[in-house]
Amino acid sequence: MTPTATTIHRDTLTLPAAALGTANPLPPLRSRHAVHELDERSLVGLPRDMARQIGYEPLRSALPARVLDGYGRERTATALDTIVIENDKLRVTVLPGLGGRIHALHHKPSGRDLLYSNPVFQPADFALNGAWYSGGIEWNIGATGHGALSCAPYHAAVVPAPDGGSMLRLWEWERLRDLPFQVDLWLPADSDFLYVGVRIRNPHEKPAPVYWWSNIAVPEERRVLAPADEAWHFGYARSLRKVPVPAADGVDLTYPLHSVHPADYFYDLPDGQRRWIAALDGDGHGLVQTSTDPLRGRKLFLWGNGAGGRRWQDWLTEPGTGGYAEIQAGLARTQLEHVRLDAGAEFSWLEAYGPLGADPGLVHGDDWAAARAETEDRLAAALSREAVDAAYAAWLPHADAEPVETLATGSGWGALEVLRGGYKLPGTPFDEAHLGPDQEPWHALLSTGDFPVPDPTAPPGPSLVAPPWRDMLETALAEPHTEYHLGVAQWHAGDRAQAVRSWERGLVLAPSRWPLLRALAAADQVEGFPERAADHYAEAFDALCGERHDDGPEWTATTAALGREALAALIAVERTAEARRVWGQLPAEVRARGAFRLVEAQLLLAEGKPEAVRAVFAEGFEVADLKEGAEVLGQLWERVSDDPLPARYDFRMRPTAPAAGRTTAD
Repeated sequence: MTPTATTIHRDTLTLPAAALGTANPLPPLRSRHAVHELDERSLVGLPRDMARQIGYEPLRSALPARVLDGYGRERTATALDTIVIENDKLRVTVLPGLGGRIHALHHKPSGRDLLYSNPVFQPADFALNGAWYSGGIEWNIGATGHGALSCAPYHAAVVPAPDGGSMLRLWEWERLRDLPFQVDLWLPADSDFLYVGVRIRNPHEKPAPVYWWSNIAVPEERRVLAPADEAWHFGYARSLRKVPVPAADGVDLTYPLHSVHPADYFYDLPDGQRRWIAALDGDGHGLVQTSTDPLRGRKLFLWGNGAGGRRWQDWLTEPGTGGYAEIQAGLARTQLEHVRLDAGAEFSWLEAYGPLGADPGLVHGDDWAAARAETEDRLAAALSREAVDAAYAAWLPHADAEPVETLATGSGWGALEVLRGGYKLPGTPFDEAHLGPDQEPWHALLSTGDFPVPDPTAPPGPSLVAPPWRDMLETALAEPHTEYHLGVAQWHAGDRAQAVRSWERGLVLAPSRWPLLRALAAADQVEGFPERAADHYAEAFDALCGERHDDGPEWTATTAALGREALAALIAVERTAEARRVWGQLPAEVRARGAFRLVEAQLLLAEGKPEAVRAVFAEGFEVADLKEGAEVLGQLWERVSDDPLPARYDFRMRPTAPAAGRTTAD
């Protein structure tokens, strides 16, 4: 019987979804996440190349991306655009508007869903710039952590495939590292395996640090197998140590639910070993991922069976719908590393995803070597290493193939960079037609040499921080709005003193003072001047309240963001009367949000009212953008109560969380 040709078509998927909301208008001048920072004592004894790559240009902020923190936890039925790739064996559902993620991978002959597909869309603060969601297969590029494109739209188009059919190309411009990349999804007509060709290009004249991990969500009841006898363990205590596989500290880590606390395990694959990782259920069936050799790393992330991990599982989806673990594949051995990509060079590789069946007695037996061998033998029979290498060789000449049919449109940032740099990027067109309102003032700077006067009825637009844009800002007319953006770029470059000077110069004649005052306040905090930071924040918030033009989404987002920062700064230096005044100026809708109920509780504690803090907890609140690894809820509770932390607030991810001690005010 002749196999049916592979098809690619648009569709929709309706899920209960929380709206992403308005992006935070304040540039992220400070580091947002520290959960993946490594205790320096762990560097002792590491392999040289690993230690070198851990120290190679770690990311210090999410600039130039904007923070996505405007979402809540109210979900309504929402139709999400999808692209479906389908042959007789597999149906692949892609979300081009949400990070190009593969939402589902369905194997038709067996009727099995190979991935954990989240039944809801619920953002949470796990990405480098905020919003992220769990489930499916995501493409993590940029720096340690979930990338800034987790919830962003990708360009998508049909391109010619190596077998004469069609494949789906996804592409974007990764702004944290300033690099274009593409993901080609190729499903041959009679294949049980989806091929994924990835290419990252460095069009610049200097090397760039690169990070990539393909992150695959699978049901957590499966056993995770990889060809290694040791792994690097990284927990939320920020230490890295070598442990044996499968059992470490008396627990079989290859079963995600056997562990108590959330943790990462980076498998130490021997040189020359075929790269693969699999997650198989009690019957020996499940998903296998393999690749060409450049994608060397393999990882298991598990939530474990402890209270904090279970709470996070419920938080990220719909309680009672099942949990997940993550199996991952990356360019380095661990996610703490960044790999150097030389000027004008590229990284490329091919991945394959498909079903695998193995003898359950061997896969789940006590003999780890036998379990590994059985899995690898079944993989070799289903898809040989030579077949993957041949597929890569066949795909690579098609990586430059131009799109035939456009299916989705991403951002205009890539088009702006191509205009500025004159880059030639065959296969991934960043057309000038993609330029939008956020890019318009920068396009004008590029065309005229001066930054245009901004719309006074709106907060400042996004800043750009790459050296060429910083150079253009330095030679442009020194208007207040130009000094503002120049200061952001200088701050990002590490020239903090010059950034402060630029903001102070701009402040002298600025018709809108609050953006510059807020930038100075953030600088004061980083430089260790909390009282001065509080002064600047209070002045910035007053200026904003006097300047805001309406109660639309953008101004409300600005007021909420600046108010939240100002409150934290004022509470930190015990200026509670001023903090209470800021609180009173916030819109009622903002004060009612869960994140601000937490701020209210912190303010009440600073005012010496522990009973009122306990009342806030008793009434109940949800901090929609609670950060991964955050312990603030537990620490606050310990200040006002000797009772155990209520389960709904227990998001603790470490074996022990430091106790702050009861307040003397009760």
